[in-house]
Amino acid sequence: MVRLLSILVVGLMLLTLLAWWTSTDLKFNPASFEDQPVTVGIAPLSEALSIAQFKAGSGDTRTLLVLEYDGQTVSGLDLSVLGSPNPEDPFKALNSVDRSTLIEEARNADELTQIPISDLLPSGPHGGRHIGSGTNFPEHAEESSSDLVFQFPKFGAATPARTSVSAPSNGLLDYEVEICIRFDRPIAKLADFAAAQKAFFLCADFTDRIAIVELVDEDNLDSGYGFSDAKSGKGFFPTGPFLVLPNDWKSFVADIRMTTEVNTVPRQDARGHEMIMNFEELIAKALDDMDEKRFLYQDNFYRLSPNAVIEPDMALMSGTSEGVIFTPLARHDYIEILGAYLIKGGPLGVASLDEFGRQAFIAREIKSGHFLQPGDEVLYRSNTLGEIVVEVTQ
Repeated sequence: MVRLLSILVVGLMLLTLLAWWTSTDLKFNPASFEDQPVTVGIAPLSEALSIAQFKAGSGDTRTLLVLEYDGQTVSGLDLSVLGSPNPEDPFKALNSVDRSTLIEEARNADELTQIPISDLLPSGPHGGRHIGSGTNFPEHAEESSSDLVFQFPKFGAATPARTSVSAPSNGLLDYEVEICIRFDRPIAKLADFAAAQKAFFLCADFTDRIAIVELVDEDNLDSGYGFSDAKSGKGFFPTGPFLVLPNDWKSFVADIRMTTEVNTVPRQDARGHEMIMNFEELIAKALDDMDEKRFLYQDNFYRLSPNAVIEPDMALMSGTSEGVIFTPLARHDYIEILGAYLIKGGPLGVASLDEFGRQAFIAREIKSGHFLQPGDEVLYRSNTLGEIVVEVTQ
């Protein structure tokens, strides 16, 4: 009997060792990529207007109709030359010039104003609150083990297309590339969305995954916990070099391609048509979730939007695609964490298995160096929305 028990124990140990040995340790989630790298350009004038903003020497905010982009500079028509009073609001600047005159001047322009990308203002709105979307691309939902689209308030100011973000030594900094939208008016109902001018821009949603691990309810990602804290750090909302106002927003968004590279290595690649919910559906979802203060951020609870509307100084985000760094616990993680827990005393120890597992996983991931590190360069690119270059700093 003792011999049989010993054989069973040894067999169980061997099976456990085999399970640990054959488990895959992913450094980031795999993604699928199109055959050709993305080519960054400007949408044709017949399909959309692309605009960028910059500060003139006088301190005025100038708005440029972008006609050329070479990765380092944008070239186009300064709307002040056509009579724009230089409002800070890009919609007002664009609407202050007759549209047919603007198009004619653009097609016949002999000299264009050139502005370095590094001098452009953020394309995101000026407000400090925005609406993020989670698991709105099928493959990202799958890699996150999510079966629903959810939303959350994202706190923080938009930063420009050439910027930096700090990777805390005790954090797990992750990247996400997204499409963002902003409006020329408050959106309180779907009729407002239909009537509004819509401007799209490339955006990034940096995330400290520690808050996800510590706060999020894995069985209910829409609980309101974790995501606002994880995604609201300083510099966590970089935005592209220009805004694009398409004639047909649905077909334009469907064709948007967005990619992520880290130190020239491709990580993400997706098109707008892959979104589970389009922007109109995301608006409807957000407007239906404005009443309750259920979103936790820095130990306080907030509504999705403070005034039950989506204000002009807020952006709505698409959610990201597959290929982020953060991966769920693998088989070897469970085995190692359970083993360490038992060595520490198991149920007789100072922490529950759940809490011990969370902290052990965080410590392992920090030590692994899988996440973004100081010195990394993150490049977000789009075929029609420009590029964002982010230097990761200490």
